[in-house]
Amino acid sequence: MEHETRWTVDIDIHEYDDRTRAEARLSTGAGTERTGTGTARKHPHDANVPAIGDELAVARAMADLSHQLIEATAADIEAVTRRPAHLTE
Repeated sequence: MEHETRWTVDIDIHEYDDRTRAEARLSTGAGTERTGTGTARKHPHDANVPAIGDELAVARAMADLSHQLIEATAADIEAVTRRPAHLTE
């Protein structure tokens, strides 16, 4: 049985002062949405390279989103099996 689904992630990056904040919003197309957030801060002595702050904030937002998905998956497995889920690679 084949199954194909498209999920999309929209990322917004906001820069203010020496801080960068990213939001990664996941939409599954089935009404489920999750938002991961991440921040980065430029050290006062570092060169002003906004792309570096963007990359770090987005990476942290995606990591947050990933963690949320793992927790949701474990909860879904436990709801179906009525046993603790042990997710490993």
